[in-house]
Amino acid sequence: MSAQTDTPAAVTTVYRVTGMSCGHCEGSVSGEISQLPGVASVKAVASSGEVTVVSAAPLDDEAVRAAVDEAGFELAGKA
Repeated sequence: MSAQTDTPAAVTTVYRVTGMSCGHCEGSVSGEISQLPGVASVKAVASSGEVTVVSAAPLDDEAVRAAVDEAGFELAGKA
């Protein structure tokens, strides 16, 4: 048996997203990004516009941009 644990190989990336203003916005962005392959966790903070993503490997920026766009917001780049 194996247990799921955080590994040192995990990649943490902080993105800047414009237009988030509330908890619902955070949930929308987090929900879309969390569906990308390899994503372990997502934490969006509307007040700072930062979205912290932990993934098994670096994510494709265009895939992240498409997920944020699907949520109705704009990816401004990496923080």
